[in-house]
Amino acid sequence: MLRLSLDALQIIDAIARRGSFSGAGKELFRVPSTISYTVSKLEEELGVQLFERMGPKVTLTRAGQELLKEGRFLLKAASDLESRVRRVASGWETELSLGMDSMLAPIALRNDISAFYEVTHQTRLRIIRESLSGTWEALLDRRVDLLIGAAGDGPSGGGYTAEPMGKVSFVFAVSPSHPLAAVSHSLGRDDLSKYRAIAVSDSARLMPVRTVGLLFGQESLAVPDMRTKYEFQLAGLGFGFLPESYARQAIATGLLAEKEVEEPKPDETFYLAWRTGEEGAALKWWIERIRQNPSIERLLGCPA
Repeated sequence: MLRLSLDALQIIDAIARRGSFSGAGKELFRVPSTISYTVSKLEEELGVQLFERMGPKVTLTRAGQELLKEGRFLLKAASDLESRVRRVASGWETELSLGMDSMLAPIALRNDISAFYEVTHQTRLRIIRESLSGTWEALLDRRVDLLIGAAGDGPSGGGYTAEPMGKVSFVFAVSPSHPLAAVSHSLGRDDLSKYRAIAVSDSARLMPVRTVGLLFGQESLAVPDMRTKYEFQLAGLGFGFLPESYARQAIATGLLAEKEVEEPKPDETFYLAWRTGEEGAALKWWIERIRQNPSIERLLGCPA
């Protein structure tokens, strides 16, 4: 018969975090005598001392530290198992992770999130932002469950379902103070190679990274997201392509100057994507919700 129970592990964990039997009792809503009895009985059955007692304060012995180190994995596994059982019974995931490209604004989902919480409070939402290939990698690595606005075509090899949400058009823009703003002709490679480009870094960890809007060997400033790129271009620190709707107001008010280039950036397609074969109720809800209004433009947000 096993001498170690999940209840005992939970008590030891609470004592270690709270530093006393009374603190653990308050957390677990048990009287200190019950806590003390459980620990003493476990120490007796295991034949080891788990805590050094110094008045009301207690600390783990080396044996206790090892027990708790491994025991926490068991507690986590038990908690995950309970969540999976509840999910099977209810059909709703305990947590759903939504992935978005860093070009997009999570706040644009506020109405969707409010509507989701009206349907269920059983599922926790987590929003994760990645860039370029990093969004697809997050889906395949199971760090996110649904991509809402993944830039560009997904990787080869399958394992996921993808539906186009729409395309984003880009304009080439610089600060009015930037030297390229004074050039009257269409900008070519010779013009651009003299100056610094600002580019959003691909967040992929293992997949091949995408390089967008850079010439070979060109000086560049890598930034984490489109908002930062936009702000740095406003400040005249470099040039680059920006989403047309994103930059429209700054161009209209003279904060940015739109320039014609010999090699314009083609429109970028964004996708709604999820792993094939997954059928949780929360995932299905979000897929259907985005299908009702798949416009990628609404997710771009406004930098101002």
